Amino acid sequence: MSKKIGLYIAGRRFDVDLDDEFAIFLESQMEQDFNIEGNNELKSVMHAYVKKSHELFLQEKKHQEIIQNLEKEE
Repeated sequence: MSKKIGLYIAGRRFDVDLDDEFAIFLESQMEQDFNIEGNNELKSVMHAYVKKSHELFLQEKKHQEIIQNLEKEE
């Protein structure tokens, strides 16, 4: 199954079709980062992108630390 979710950015609506499981996750994340009921300025979209990229960066660093620790134990 798929679900359509959308967001207004700079006065335009953007919709995407996603599988249900990911759509539920993405909707909850979007509620934290965006005004899901109204318009979002480009600045807020850029801010959310940088924030999520930083979270991904930290997560990747943590994964590398775990891998290095596992390799040391071998």
